[in-house]
Amino acid sequence: MAQFNDWCDSADTPLGNHHVRVMTGRPADTAIGIQVTARAIPTHYAAEERIAAALARLGKATAAQMVTDLLPQTPQIRSGDLGEIYATEWIDAHSGYRAPIKRLRWKDHRNMAMRGDDVIGMMLDPATQHLRFLKTEAKSRIDLRAQTLEEARTGLNKDGGLPSSHALSFISARLMELGTDAPLVDAIDEALYRNGILPESVKHLLFTFSGNSPEALLTQALQAYPGPIGQWGIGLHVNGHAAFVGAVYDQVIADANHP
Repeated sequence: MAQFNDWCDSADTPLGNHHVRVMTGRPADTAIGIQVTARAIPTHYAAEERIAAALARLGKATAAQMVTDLLPQTPQIRSGDLGEIYATEWIDAHSGYRAPIKRLRWKDHRNMAMRGDDVIGMMLDPATQHLRFLKTEAKSRIDLRAQTLEEARTGLNKDGGLPSSHALSFISARLMELGTDAPLVDAIDEALYRNGILPESVKHLLFTFSGNSPEALLTQALQAYPGPIGQWGIGLHVNGHAAFVGAVYDQVIADANHP
C-alpha cells in the first residue's frame, strides 16, 4: 500500500454533500513516500504470483528484468500511471470501497495509457445487497489547471454519470478469469442485467496528483457540479512532482535488482 499517512499531511473540507481532501507530502518524508510507493507499484503491473513464479523458476535477474520490462518508459505515461495507482491505493485504504482489479495489468502496451473509466470502486450495500459504485477519474500533472479538471468532469459525466457497462463488463470478465471473487462477478452482472444502476448508488471521485496545491481547483470543480451524484475531490500534492515520479520508478527498478 502507498501508506499516505506515513509521508503526507491531510486536510479535509466538507462542501455540503461533497468533500475535498488534500494530502500534502511532507518534504522531510519524501524518501519514505518514494520507498512505500515503489513497493506498491509492481503488483499494479503484474500479479504477485507471476513475479514470485518468475523469481523461483528463472532467478532474481530474470524476474527483475520482467518487472522492468512492464514499466512505462516515458515520463508522461509514468506520471499518468502513478496517478491511477495512487487513486486505486487510496480507494482500497481510505474510501470504504475497494477497487476489485488492478487495471494496469491489462495495458495494451507499457507506453500507452489505459482507456475507459480510470478506476471503479465497489461495495455491497448491506441493506439492499446491491452494489454501490465509486466512479473515478485520476489526473496527474506537474501543474494542475482548471482545464484538466474539466476533462475529468467530462469523463465522470459520461453514461449519465454512471459506470459504463463496458467498464463493468471488463472488470467482471477479468475477475472471472482470475477466479478470485465469484460473488462480486454475480453482483456486477445483477447490476448490469437485472437491477440497473441508479444515480443514488454512485459517487464520483476526482483524484489528482500534482506539483501544485489542488485545493482551490478541486473546491471550485465540486462546487460547480450541478448534478445529483455525491462528489469527492482527493488531491495529492507533492513538490517536485516530475522528479518524484522519476525517483519512484528508479526505486522500483533498484528494488527489483537488489540482491
